[in-house]
Amino acid sequence: MHTPPSARLAIQNLAPSRIREVANVGIGRSDVLPFWFGEPDQVTPAFIRDAAKAALDDGDTFYTGNHGIPPLREAIAAYLSRLHQPLDASRIAVTSSGVSALMLLSQLIIGPGDRVVAITPLWPNVVEIPKILGAEVVRVPLQFGEVWELDVQQLIDALTPGTRAVLINSPNNPTGWVMSRAHQQIVLDHCRQHGIWIVADDVYERLVYTNAFSDDMGNDAKRCAPSFLDIAEPNDRLISSNSFSKSWLMTGWRLGWLVVPPTLMNDLGKLIEYNTSCAPGFLQRAGIVAVERGDEIIANTITRYQTARDFLYQRLNALPGITAPRPKGAMYLFFRMEGAGDSLALCQQLVRDVGLGLAPGSAFGTEGEGYIRWCFASSVERLEEGVQRLERFLSV
Repeated sequence: MHTPPSARLAIQNLAPSRIREVANVGIGRSDVLPFWFGEPDQVTPAFIRDAAKAALDDGDTFYTGNHGIPPLREAIAAYLSRLHQPLDASRIAVTSSGVSALMLLSQLIIGPGDRVVAITPLWPNVVEIPKILGAEVVRVPLQFGEVWELDVQQLIDALTPGTRAVLINSPNNPTGWVMSRAHQQIVLDHCRQHGIWIVADDVYERLVYTNAFSDDMGNDAKRCAPSFLDIAEPNDRLISSNSFSKSWLMTGWRLGWLVVPPTLMNDLGKLIEYNTSCAPGFLQRAGIVAVERGDEIIANTITRYQTARDFLYQRLNALPGITAPRPKGAMYLFFRMEGAGDSLALCQQLVRDVGLGLAPGSAFGTEGEGYIRWCFASSVERLEEGVQRLERFLSV
């Protein structure tokens, strides 16, 4: 009997995106309010778009170097050096999206049979990519309370000798948890001792709010979550992944970067060649003006999102059966909801019945079941309409 063609088993076993499954219910409906994706409701600022247009008009349509054009690498290095320790452009590689950065770094250090530890709940792409490469992923769940918290001893206990890497997304998608500097130092010291790679997904590092820490974070132009880049040495087993998507309102541009130890740059260049060869030159030109002139965008975004966060936090906690911890960072409320035992079915029902698009907690792992994620990167007026739709649903 002829066997139908199929993908290899590791791919067949990948979990599909449950956020997409919810979004598919609302395809073609103009009345749906979509808060399911991690995306702002504002377009990229004009000066960034104009830079890409100018680069196209100048004929910037050819291949670039694997690691990115030098002016962008230098601009990113200067930007990161303002936020963290001095950092050389020779450690930076530009990638075709933050997701591509995560795949590239995984291909660089993770292989079949490796043991990888992840702090969860977590954006599914981060967890599933190591599985594509044949790795085992061990989950260490955050603790639910007034805010989401990490039991750092539980994490250290999971980082046994022989563990290949630990995946840390802080500020975290979906919970808004932010890792403290003290916990970062504990983890760094432990990983140094046992030769464990730290993979830091820093895409939300600029989106932290005034009540996140007791110490002074500085003004909005330099506000940043605690980072391993603040305390690590260049040759530590640390890779930082980042993206232009969130801080500069550039989700559709698909442009990101990696910071890696100097000894990895040649091998990383080979991987980029065999994946995408390079990021488009005209997009990189837009990236330069974003990091060099984008402080005002970030400051305005922080102010806007904090207002949105505080509004949604208060409104949701006033509803019966809902408990919403206050996120310290990122752009999501991850809240517990009575009757959300099957969060996927519930979110699909919300779309069908009241046109409200939210993300099911189960999309972020088994720890997320019973929870819902709401992206608050939106106007207060739009959020209010969404809350009213949820109230209508709960009143039936």
